[in-house]
Amino acid sequence: MTKTDPPRSGSSAPRGLNTTLWVAQWALALVFVGGGVWKLATPLAQVAEVFPWVGETPLPLFLVTSVLDVLGGLGVLLPALTRVLPGVTVLAAAGCAGLQVSAIAFHLLRGETDVLFNVVVLVLAVLVAWGRWTRVPLKPRA
Repeated sequence: MTKTDPPRSGSSAPRGLNTTLWVAQWALALVFVGGGVWKLATPLAQVAEVFPWVGETPLPLFLVTSVLDVLGGLGVLLPALTRVLPGVTVLAAAGCAGLQVSAIAFHLLRGETDVLFNVVVLVLAVLVAWGRWTRVPLKPRA
């Protein structure tokens, strides 16, 4: 390994960063899987009470974003835990970041300025994508 190569998991990478990435991955999984499953399992009228945009946009948009939430949350965590195709974690985190950029734009275009939660989730997703890609990549199971 040269000085320009990124450290591999279990090597000289700062332990604190690896721990931070795991915490961020679990948080993203909880937010995305929990939110997506809740939106899909809860009657639409009840979801629309919490998120008014749901009743004001086409149903397919709601369903697609809910399914993408679940898949993104699973993708951020499961490949890393199992070490089966752990690179999928980076792709899922990037996808979750993309979802948040889209959500922020969507809400701002609707005149909704309360996007702090989306910004925090975006930062976590970017952190995981960056950290698992460059600083503490996970090795596949042998």
